[in-house]
Amino acid sequence: MTENAKLQIAFIHPDLGIGGAERLVVDAAVGIQSKGHKVVVYTSHHDPNHCFEETRDGTLQVRVHGNKLPRDLFGRFYIIFAIIRQVALVLWILQYEKETYDIIFVDQLSACVPLLKWFCPAKVLFYCHFPDKLLTKRDSTMKEIYRVPIDKLEELSTGMADTITVNSQFTAGMFRKAFPRILKTPRVLYPPINFKAYDKQVDLSDPSVQLIESHKKTIVSINRFEKKKNVELALRSFALLAKNELIPKHTFDQYRLVLAGGYDKRVVENVEYLKELDTLATSEFGLETFTIFPSSTESVPETAQVIFLCSFNDAQRTYLLDTSILLLYTPSNEHFGITPVEAMYGSVPVIAANSGGPLETVKDQVTGLILSPEPEVWAEGIAGFIQSKYDAEAMGKAGREHVKSKFSLETFADEFEDILEELASGGRPTRKYDNVEFIMRIIMAIVIFIVWVKYC
Repeated sequence: MTENAKLQIAFIHPDLGIGGAERLVVDAAVGIQSKGHKVVVYTSHHDPNHCFEETRDGTLQVRVHGNKLPRDLFGRFYIIFAIIRQVALVLWILQYEKETYDIIFVDQLSACVPLLKWFCPAKVLFYCHFPDKLLTKRDSTMKEIYRVPIDKLEELSTGMADTITVNSQFTAGMFRKAFPRILKTPRVLYPPINFKAYDKQVDLSDPSVQLIESHKKTIVSINRFEKKKNVELALRSFALLAKNELIPKHTFDQYRLVLAGGYDKRVVENVEYLKELDTLATSEFGLETFTIFPSSTESVPETAQVIFLCSFNDAQRTYLLDTSILLLYTPSNEHFGITPVEAMYGSVPVIAANSGGPLETVKDQVTGLILSPEPEVWAEGIAGFIQSKYDAEAMGKAGREHVKSKFSLETFADEFEDILEELASGGRPTRKYDNVEFIMRIIMAIVIFIVWVKYC
């Protein structure tokens, strides 16, 4: 793309907190901004105390609209209110800045795409992390009925985007199953990590790092505190090391499990799941626990065996990835999963479930282990690392080289810019020549032309 053809790009994301989807949109914005394009990130919620550093230190320009609207009604209808908040945000853009942007990157929630297509001249790219219709639980007749129009809206609005990208081949396959009427072929754009953010030295003078500093060897699991992340798999696997006598007790006492992840006290599930995990650790397994919140000032006792680190900051993440001997990535059928990539870049071997995105990121027996999500199986895997059955150092080095070659921010930015260039120039919505919709448009145009010539 030439120097005089730099683009004005808006990113729209529902809630700019801490999570894999948020990390992706931040890295995408930073990556394309590094190419000289003008970037503004719009969101319905942004808490400077619960966000990634680039969104609060001035690296990215962030604008918030719609935050005064409620997130739910008595703990229900989250998706409806998420749509309402997004529509409010987009209406503000349409009122004041609709002529500003060449491309609008809509992330995670597609409901606003029709409004942008109808009333804004910008091209629209939708990034699908996973079809929402496949994520929701339909545990009642009322929920089934309530989801019908939501599912229809999702398919309709997603299909209206000029270009659709997804985060993995796994998600691309699920996308085609979920939306058979959408003829566009989604393009896979693997999330990257910004190596500079992970090359920082551990700052032991940072008070937040001092809170979690320990002489014990650390096994870490990084996930949001949500049931679908199956964090209890890490907890049960760790506890079975002692319960099943896979390693001697004196060896077990030298280790601790840190369960770190995004935690929002406004989200009932986060609060309840944390309590559930703590009860599981203490009541069922008799393990000593300790919980750290962003406001905590008390350091972790050396006797603590399970530490819950809620909404960690970058300095704490750097410490964990530098000192941990193993990462446990617990979700099954995860759409992509950026955490294993982060760990591998930090030379930390990974144990991940044998489904979803990790099958595309973790090399079994090379950068870690791909195992069925059973506590007994994972406990055996963890014991294998502790007892040097697996060469953790070699796996760590292999993981770092793997990530450097495939998941760099530079590689992502180059691929992303190619997509934006095609989109802005009115080119094909995807490079793949199996784009059914593109072919169908050509066929329909030929048929209409023949009919017009013959009968008109």
